[in-house]
Amino acid sequence: MQIESRHCERREAGHRRNLPGDLTRNGINSWEQGLSMPSPACLVDLAKLFSVSTDYLLGVERLETVNVTGLDEKDVAILAQLADRLRETH
Repeated sequence: MQIESRHCERREAGHRRNLPGDLTRNGINSWEQGLSMPSPACLVDLAKLFSVSTDYLLGVERLETVNVTGLDEKDVAILAQLADRLRETH
């Protein structure tokens, strides 16, 4: 699962948030070590916390996303055009 990499990214970026719902640091450590699996409700909470889909956390979806919260439609369109242009050059 992608939980460990997202967890490390947040830690390195200095994000110290309270864990929502039934999430505990011990529970996350158990998942990362392969000792247990999160419940569907916990997966939803994690997806919200990290602004990703549950499919991404489960390793099903490889599509990257960009959080555009707070941007107006014009700015989102500019980002979409930039992404298209970068895809064309690679």
